[in-house]
Amino acid sequence: MLSEIKDITESLFPRLIKIRRHLHSHPELSGQEYQTAAYVADVLSSCGIQVQENFGKTGVVGNLNGNGTDTRLLAIRIDMDALPIDELTDLEFASCKPGIMHACGHDVHTTVGLGTAMVLSQLAERLPGNIRFLFQPAEEIAQGASWMLRDGAMHNVNAIFGLHVFPSLQARSVGIRYGTLTAAADDIEIFIQGESGHGARPHKAIDAIWIASQVITTLQQAISRTQNPLHPVVLTIGQINGGHAPNIIADQVRMSGTVRSLHPDTHANLPQWIEEIVANVCNPYRAKYEIDYRRRVPSVQNNIELTRILESTCREAWGNEYLHILSEPSLGAEDFSLYLEHAPGSMFRLGVGFPPDKPNYPLHHSQFEIDESAILTGVITLAYAAYKYHQYFI
Repeated sequence: MLSEIKDITESLFPRLIKIRRHLHSHPELSGQEYQTAAYVADVLSSCGIQVQENFGKTGVVGNLNGNGTDTRLLAIRIDMDALPIDELTDLEFASCKPGIMHACGHDVHTTVGLGTAMVLSQLAERLPGNIRFLFQPAEEIAQGASWMLRDGAMHNVNAIFGLHVFPSLQARSVGIRYGTLTAAADDIEIFIQGESGHGARPHKAIDAIWIASQVITTLQQAISRTQNPLHPVVLTIGQINGGHAPNIIADQVRMSGTVRSLHPDTHANLPQWIEEIVANVCNPYRAKYEIDYRRRVPSVQNNIELTRILESTCREAWGNEYLHILSEPSLGAEDFSLYLEHAPGSMFRLGVGFPPDKPNYPLHHSQFEIDESAILTGVITLAYAAYKYHQYFI
């Protein structure tokens, strides 16, 4: 089966390059993936795959039935949205939309997902079980997965695979990780209420800006002294607003940021921990405060058995040279984790980096680009892993 998957994928490779370049030059922002979704639906339909459009707002679902010897359903999740970034590459197929770019590689994800569907559709009679392709919108704003779930994306699903491009690994390589892959990510907004006054008489006012600065400093210091250093927490205040004039003590400050953590127990305790620190700073100075702590996505916890399937897939397909067992998780976040609340799953990293003699730009960079040979690796890996999943558990 592996040799057949490789042969079919290689024969499709020129078409896959055209698909990727079309998607790259026509990016769409989160929740606006109308043209991308229509394009995806057309390709899936041409393969004889049952298609549901307008799923999860601007998502697409494709269902591929195997030969019925295995009744379990495997989902494959693919994200489609782009970022509000001006593309500064000199590619012939660079974005034709000012201010929008596939700087996170979701054009590659969509291409790999379509390629996997094209390959497996040709092998459906020999595929024991069923496959559901989830082409998801709005991953970049961490909302698309919840939209898909509300429409029933994981109904009857027994397991799920996903992937993400990884420029730190050269093309032809695959990275897998057992256990925690990405961090939980939450949003926080802190409002400090003081009392305004003359800039020359601070003792007759409650300086919200100074108190806010103490809150930020104390939070950062407290991480290293009150949190387990083996359970990392990253708290970043990325926006702060307050004050009216240089000679007026500010009565209000509003600041917002992100909180990242890797361990579920730490993640559960963060709202209370933050509120205690803010209260301990504000109360002695008679300042009032409000905290809006919003849960976004939990951490991605890769299932051990499914990750073993991915490891076995990569060793058979690519050999030990191109398989990387990742030793560290990422503090980036992924709403793929929301699917894992409904079924076990595993996400792998697809190497897309160039050789050392060429520049490699990071994700979300205006000059981000990939070695397109990685598309071949992604399709073969995902298609063979899907086949092995049904073989492995029979």
